[in-house]
Amino acid sequence: MHHEHEVERRAEVGEGSPLWGGPGEGLIVPGYRRDHVKVDPPGDFPAYRGTIARHPKRPLVPIPDMLTEVTGPLLGEDRIGESDFDLTAGQGGEPQGQKMILHGRVLDGNGRPIRGTLVEIWQANAAGRYWHAWDNHPAPLDPHFEGVGRCLTDDEGRYRFVTIKPGSYPWGNHFNAWRPAHIHLSLLGRAFTQRLVTQMYFPGDPMFDHDPIFNSVREPADRARLISTFDWEATTPEWALGYRFDVVLRGREATPFEEPDVSGGAPG
Repeated sequence: MHHEHEVERRAEVGEGSPLWGGPGEGLIVPGYRRDHVKVDPPGDFPAYRGTIARHPKRPLVPIPDMLTEVTGPLLGEDRIGESDFDLTAGQGGEPQGQKMILHGRVLDGNGRPIRGTLVEIWQANAAGRYWHAWDNHPAPLDPHFEGVGRCLTDDEGRYRFVTIKPGSYPWGNHFNAWRPAHIHLSLLGRAFTQRLVTQMYFPGDPMFDHDPIFNSVREPADRARLISTFDWEATTPEWALGYRFDVVLRGREATPFEEPDVSGGAPG
């Protein structure tokens, strides 16, 4: 249950708690704009066969947001390694493929930066293969690229990764099915109600029209928010290209949510 407008909400806490503000006061926590009902893909999208077995078969039961959902999680900076943002470093050699810089900002539904939030990414290598036991795509593994990274946003909500541009790969959903090149992102936000897992695509990919996962996001404007922009200013001469991908957590301009795969298969 979410509010249409950004408002203050009060969650009662017990006397003696460090959050106790006095009788009848409680803890002031932020409210959230209601999501656009068509932003996220439906749980059941027939063209995406994986949704057939894992989408809910009964109507969802609304659960009011309590203190647990609208506060936290907190992640200290000491849990992030100095080179965790660089997927090309610390793996015994140079990975194969085109180096790229992925950067952007994380914002809330009112356009305000979300600072100090965890951003994690994972992806296939340049040949289109994941470092994953279930990925049996006959493409080479890169011993110098595991394809995972993480960082915290700065005070302006900015994040930055150094990585390799991923390749496309077949995925068996239908005859001659191929995924557009993409990078998975996971963001925690300020509260569990802002939790987001999504995919970022690259501009001009010829497989957009043929990919059920991309097209399960129904509105063209919402699909466009899943596509990064080439950023010349972010490139490093003779070393790496640059792409920008801003993320909005909740609200009418929210980045669409990725339906999680609970089947135990390889990352999609």
